This record gives sequence, C-alpha cells and structure tokens, in this order.
Amino acid sequence: MEAAWFGAGYGHYLYQNTFFRYEGEWRDGKKHGHGKLLFKDGSYYEGEFVNGEIIGRGQRYWASSGNTYSGQFVLGELQGQGIMRYKDGGKYEGEFSHGVREGYGSLIDKNGQVYQGSFHENKKHGVGQMIFNNGDKYEGDWILDQRQGHGVLHSADGSTYEGQWRNGVFNGQGLMIHCSGIIYEGLWINGYPAIQASKIVILGPKVIKVVQGSSITVRVQLQTDDGEIVESESGRALKIQAGVRYVQLPAFSNFGFFKVTGDAEVKLIQTPFGFECIDYPLMPPVSGGPEMEALESECPQDAPKEDLERESLLESLLYRTTADSDDLDAADAPCLAAAALQERQGHPWFTHLARTPPANIVSPGELRLTVTVQSWKDLRGHRVQPAPDQKPVL
Repeated sequence: MEAAWFGAGYGHYLYQNTFFRYEGEWRDGKKHGHGKLLFKDGSYYEGEFVNGEIIGRGQRYWASSGNTYSGQFVLGELQGQGIMRYKDGGKYEGEFSHGVREGYGSLIDKNGQVYQGSFHENKKHGVGQMIFNNGDKYEGDWILDQRQGHGVLHSADGSTYEGQWRNGVFNGQGLMIHCSGIIYEGLWINGYPAIQASKIVILGPKVIKVVQGSSITVRVQLQTDDGEIVESESGRALKIQAGVRYVQLPAFSNFGFFKVTGDAEVKLIQTPFGFECIDYPLMPPVSGGPEMEALESECPQDAPKEDLERESLLESLLYRTTADSDDLDAADAPCLAAAALQERQGHPWFTHLARTPPANIVSPGELRLTVTVQSWKDLRGHRVQPAPDQKPVL
C-alpha cells in the first residue's frame, strides 16, 4: 500500500481499506482547504475541507445513481443551498437539510414538469405551484407530494377549479368553471361533483295546444336520478328542437297527418325516444318585435341586470352554426338549427320561441310536434339526455 502523511501543504493519501483516496491540501495532519476524495466505485467529492471534515462548498458525484450535487456541505451531508442534477434529466435547485430536499426550492422532473415551492423530507410539502407537461398549472397546498388542502387548477383547455383537494383530486367544496361554459359550485367527491345532472325534465303537461303563429315558452329542469334539481350547476349549453314525427302513411289520411311536397330530400333527425322526426325550426324572438316586447314586459323592473342580459342573449345563442360546429359530434349535425341557451342553477327557460314550418310540409289541420331538450356536454364530457317520458307534443 502506498501512503503518505503530510503535516501541511498538498499531498496524496491512500486509506488503509483502499476504498478511499484523498488528494489535496493538508494542515496539522488533517485534510484542510481544497481537496478531492475519491471512492473506489467511481464516486467522488471535490471541494472544501475543514479540519478533516467535508464542510463548505463542493461537488459530489454518486456512481451508483449517476446524480451530481454542487452546493453547501456540513459534516459530509448536503446542507444549505445547492443544485442536484439527476441522471434521468431532472434538476432540483434550492435548500437541503441532512441530505434531502428541505425548505424552498425548484424541481424539474424527468418529464419537464416544474414545481416551485416548499419541500419536506424530499417531498413537495407546504405551499407551491406546479406546471404539468400537459399545460395544466396548479397553485396551492401540498402534503407529501399530493395536492391537498386549498388550491387552484388552471387547465390547458381553459377550465379552472378553485377549492379543496385531497389525495391529488377535487374533494370538498369547490368551484369549477369548465371550458364548455358549465359552472359547478358545490361539493366534490374523488374528483367529481357530488350532485350531477342525469336527466333533463320539461315541466308542464305532455301535450300543449298552441295557436298557429303564436310563440311558445318551454321550462326545463336539470335533475338527478332521484328527481333533485341540480342548482349547483349553471352555464350548460342546452338545445331545444322540434320535429314532426316521420310516419309512412298516405298523404292526408284519415289520421290527419302531413304531406311532404317538392323533390328536396327530407333529412330525418333521430330523437332519444326511438323514432325519427323531420326538423321543424324554432326561431328566437326578434329584437323590437312584439314577442321581445312581451318578454321584456314579463321581466320585473327590479330584476338583476344579469338575469335580463341572460334572456336577451337568447338571440345570440340561437342557431349555433359553423362557428361552433367543431364542438359537436357528427351525430349533432342535423341539430344545428335547434335553438340554444345556457341554463342557470338547473332552471333554464326557452322563452317566446316562434315556430317556422318548413316550406315542404303541408298539413290540412292540426300538426303535432315533438319537442326535445338536450345538452351538449357535462363536466366529464358526457351528454345528459332527456328523461325517457319527457317528450311534450305541441
């Protein structure tokens, strides 16, 4: 074994167990100043020594993991400010204590996700924000690497959630403003609203007699399976559509059905009730017209401005055309002429809608229309269908 003992100055020393080797500065027979301690497996420390101990600034490399640390040391442990570069491409810059991440720091993981905030025992813990590789951004409380407590999530699709978290998902009271326009404020359980609409119910009698040329008003409720009104939700885009049930009967039969004239191909709309209809367009009230004046007269003068604005927005929400066609599936294409609005707290109204009979439909008398109301999508991307028994006929 080759070894040397230095009282002071620069020299090399090979330890008796041959696993360690030191080269650097000495004082009073101890490693002191700048030096490099090498390990037989390829690991090393290079930096400051004080009276034989690793104290001060230095760099440590672990051959077993491939990680490299540069920063402050106390008695051989990572302590204070430092930068850890991980073999998988991750990087941490911040505070260390007794060899682990502790305090405030910034962590970039191997997937490029960035966390800035507090750490405890090597885990995200306390208050911090994280940008995920899908574009989502979270700001709020963490407990042992899990989002827990109060926090705000800004999703890449434009949705925003603010409220309580547990085990990394929405849990407790929270407000979700979904990119679809739906707003849900209430209790969340394991990432989902505690109360969700499962059916759309049209209020009133199943058969409504309407004089030809007059307008109609349809009241709707969003309900759970148990019939509870979902008042914690607003903003869902609903569409109402009317159609003449398509039947293969002789024109002007004894049953008084309609006749389709002209050579134009009849486009049939599939209803949720198991039969097809010919579209019978519904028109919004015309601004300045008698229907709109009647609508305005029905609104109390002390009604909140936002309520009046919601009603006046009917015209702009009706007739979703190519501007919104990307939001619809191919199955929705025949419904583009259906009237639409945004519901509020589970109580949407379709007010003063005028019926415009298609030019190629001729009826000798009473004409029965089937009316359906459907939503585009809920918070989980699923449609809420009309209740099976809700198909009012006008």
